[in-house]
Amino acid sequence: MKQPVILSVNSGSSSIKFALYPFTEEGVTGSNLTGVIEGLQPEGKPVIQCRTSNGTQTLTLDQTDISAAGGDQFAAALQALHGVLMSHSADMQIAAVAHRVVHGGERFSSSIVIDDAALVYLHTLDTLAPLHQPHNLEGVAAFRRAYPGIPQIACFDTGFHADMPTCETTLALPQSLRATGIRRYGFHGLSYRYVASHLAQQSARAFDPAAGSVIMLHLGNGASACAMKNGKSIATSMGFSALDGLMMGTRCGALDPGVLLHLMQQGWGEKRMETALYKESGLLGVSGISADMRTLRASSDPRAGFAIDLFTYRVIRECGALSACLNGLDVLVFTGGIGEHDALLRQQVAEGLAYLGVQIETAKNNAARGDGIAPIHTPTAALKCG
Repeated sequence: MKQPVILSVNSGSSSIKFALYPFTEEGVTGSNLTGVIEGLQPEGKPVIQCRTSNGTQTLTLDQTDISAAGGDQFAAALQALHGVLMSHSADMQIAAVAHRVVHGGERFSSSIVIDDAALVYLHTLDTLAPLHQPHNLEGVAAFRRAYPGIPQIACFDTGFHADMPTCETTLALPQSLRATGIRRYGFHGLSYRYVASHLAQQSARAFDPAAGSVIMLHLGNGASACAMKNGKSIATSMGFSALDGLMMGTRCGALDPGVLLHLMQQGWGEKRMETALYKESGLLGVSGISADMRTLRASSDPRAGFAIDLFTYRVIRECGALSACLNGLDVLVFTGGIGEHDALLRQQVAEGLAYLGVQIETAKNNAARGDGIAPIHTPTAALKCG
């Protein structure tokens, strides 16, 4: 009898992460296969890394693979991923596929089994997260074709923020517009929920009713910050769309809407503005070099240094605003590709937040590489950091 497993898929804007989780009547056990397809950002070179107990397998997608998929490197990556799963799961039976879906809109705040009607509704939200939602749903469609009859589950990034206070979710717009669903939703909720579950096991302080003020920083190609009080999201940097808040890899983050009015007066259309704000701004736009923090760190070009400085400044600035919403700060957590692997950024953010009590230990910070929540604060620090 084959081992039943759940396939978890995160089809993102620049990568696809996946894992197989065996389960029994007692529940889900640890993953026996994990992997990631990276290099799906503009000008990237797609590479698949698959990790099992026997080691790591690496597969590079060349132009022939991409051409065979009609020139679509994302579609080529999904086809290659299906092949990897087939070669590694001969003794397993996929019982369900769980997908990260960025936006659930007003209709969905908890996980659902995806049917045709749900898929149609979720596609109406594509314009609110154009770098993610179409990719998320393309992954759903691909796995529905590959595994017909197997339940496809949507887990929403907006769900963690569904119970934020009304003052946090309301935009200062006329009621006639707000009634159409225009409000602040928040994103990266699956990441924040995961971090919160680990904090519950490792930090009593994070859930202490008298001292449970937490800021979680999800810093990667997409970046956001979340203020959590006693395990609940009360404020976050992203809003109606995944464009708001922090500066990101190719997204501008918070922007004066007057800039958009100005561009419209200059003759800019919807598509041109969407491309500029979602795909040509952020680290890429400011540096003119790359959206990848690792590339910018390795560059001696002063534009790269300034882009990093601006990214760091925006993180520090947002943390100040969120700490005000929390009426203080007890715990600071870094996650996401940049947050987990860029020790210098963590150090600079800590220095900028020293007035809140953030103090990190250099050796611990330099050694931390995203394997669980590793404490990096100094022994005497009142504020916990990891």
